[in-house]
Amino acid sequence: MFSHSAFNLRKFDQMPENCPVCGFRYEVELGFYWGAMYMSYGLSVVVVFLVGVSLYFLANDPPTWVYLTAVAASVILLTPFLFRYARVLMLYFFGSVSFNPKYKKP
Repeated sequence: MFSHSAFNLRKFDQMPENCPVCGFRYEVELGFYWGAMYMSYGLSVVVVFLVGVSLYFLANDPPTWVYLTAVAASVILLTPFLFRYARVLMLYFFGSVSFNPKYKKP
Protein backbone atom coordinates (compact mmCIF):
# COMPACT_ATOMS: atom_id res chain seq x y z
CA MET A 1 0.00 0.00 0.00
CA PHE A 2 2.94 2.32 0.60
CA SER A 3 5.72 3.06 -1.88
CA HIS A 4 8.62 2.97 0.58
CA SER A 5 9.61 1.27 3.82
CA ALA A 6 8.45 2.67 7.15
CA PHE A 7 12.12 3.04 8.05
CA ASN A 8 12.65 5.54 5.22
CA LEU A 9 11.81 8.62 7.28
CA ARG A 10 11.73 11.00 4.32
CA LYS A 11 9.26 8.96 2.26
CA PHE A 12 7.38 6.70 4.70
CA ASP A 13 4.08 8.45 3.93
CA GLN A 14 4.14 8.20 0.13
CA MET A 15 1.47 6.06 -1.49
CA PRO A 16 0.91 5.22 -5.15
CA GLU A 17 -2.33 6.46 -6.69
CA ASN A 18 -3.54 2.95 -7.48
CA CYS A 19 -2.80 -0.54 -6.20
CA PRO A 20 -0.25 -2.19 -8.51
CA VAL A 21 -2.00 -5.58 -8.16
CA CYS A 22 -5.72 -4.88 -8.43
CA GLY A 23 -5.84 -1.24 -9.60
CA PHE A 24 -7.83 0.02 -6.59
CA ARG A 25 -7.64 3.81 -6.21
CA TYR A 26 -6.33 4.53 -2.70
CA GLU A 27 -7.68 8.09 -2.44
CA VAL A 28 -11.36 7.17 -2.30
CA GLU A 29 -12.35 10.84 -2.17
CA LEU A 30 -10.60 14.14 -1.61
CA GLY A 31 -9.50 14.45 2.02
CA PHE A 32 -10.40 10.84 2.78
CA TYR A 33 -7.42 10.29 5.07
CA TRP A 34 -8.12 13.26 7.31
CA GLY A 35 -10.12 10.87 9.46
CA ALA A 36 -6.99 8.77 9.85
CA MET A 37 -5.60 11.54 12.07
CA TYR A 38 -8.19 10.63 14.68
CA MET A 39 -7.31 6.96 14.41
CA SER A 40 -3.62 7.82 14.72
CA TYR A 41 -4.42 9.84 17.83
CA GLY A 42 -6.31 6.89 19.30
CA LEU A 43 -3.41 4.55 18.58
CA SER A 44 -1.04 7.06 20.21
CA VAL A 45 -3.23 7.16 23.31
CA VAL A 46 -3.02 3.37 23.53
CA VAL A 47 0.79 3.55 23.28
CA VAL A 48 0.97 6.23 25.98
CA PHE A 49 -1.30 4.19 28.25
CA LEU A 50 0.69 0.97 27.75
CA VAL A 51 4.03 2.68 28.32
CA GLY A 52 2.73 4.43 31.42
CA VAL A 53 1.23 1.30 32.95
CA SER A 54 4.34 -0.71 32.09
CA LEU A 55 6.60 1.83 33.76
CA TYR A 56 4.38 1.99 36.81
CA PHE A 57 4.43 -1.74 37.40
CA LEU A 58 7.83 -2.74 36.02
CA ALA A 59 9.90 0.25 37.18
CA ASN A 60 8.08 0.77 40.50
CA ASP A 61 6.58 4.18 39.69
CA PRO A 62 9.66 6.15 38.58
CA PRO A 63 9.89 9.97 38.65
CA THR A 64 7.79 12.04 36.28
CA TRP A 65 10.69 12.83 33.94
CA VAL A 66 11.09 9.11 33.23
CA TYR A 67 7.43 8.87 32.21
CA LEU A 68 7.70 11.92 29.97
CA THR A 69 10.92 10.73 28.32
CA ALA A 70 9.69 7.17 27.75
CA VAL A 71 6.30 8.25 26.39
CA ALA A 72 7.80 10.91 24.11
CA ALA A 73 10.47 8.55 22.78
CA SER A 74 8.03 5.72 22.16
CA VAL A 75 5.51 7.91 20.33
CA ILE A 76 8.22 9.55 18.21
CA LEU A 77 9.77 6.19 17.31
CA LEU A 78 6.39 4.67 16.45
CA THR A 79 5.07 7.63 14.45
CA PRO A 80 5.69 6.09 10.98
CA PHE A 81 3.95 2.88 12.02
CA LEU A 82 1.03 4.65 13.72
CA PHE A 83 0.59 6.82 10.63
CA ARG A 84 0.53 3.81 8.32
CA TYR A 85 -1.76 1.66 10.44
CA ALA A 86 -4.18 4.56 10.87
CA ARG A 87 -4.43 4.91 7.08
CA VAL A 88 -4.87 1.18 6.61
CA LEU A 89 -7.60 1.05 9.28
CA MET A 90 -9.32 4.06 7.71
CA LEU A 91 -9.33 2.33 4.34
CA TYR A 92 -10.66 -0.93 5.77
CA PHE A 93 -13.36 0.63 7.96
CA PHE A 94 -14.59 3.42 5.67
CA GLY A 95 -13.21 2.71 2.20
CA SER A 96 -15.10 -0.54 1.57
CA VAL A 97 -11.90 -2.55 1.21
CA SER A 98 -11.56 -6.14 2.34
CA PHE A 99 -8.95 -8.85 2.00
CA ASN A 100 -9.23 -10.97 -1.12
CA PRO A 101 -7.15 -14.17 -1.02
CA LYS A 102 -7.05 -14.14 -4.82
CA TYR A 103 -4.43 -11.37 -4.65
CA LYS A 104 -2.32 -12.92 -1.87
CA LYS A 105 1.34 -13.33 -2.75
CA PRO A 106 2.55 -16.96 -2.73
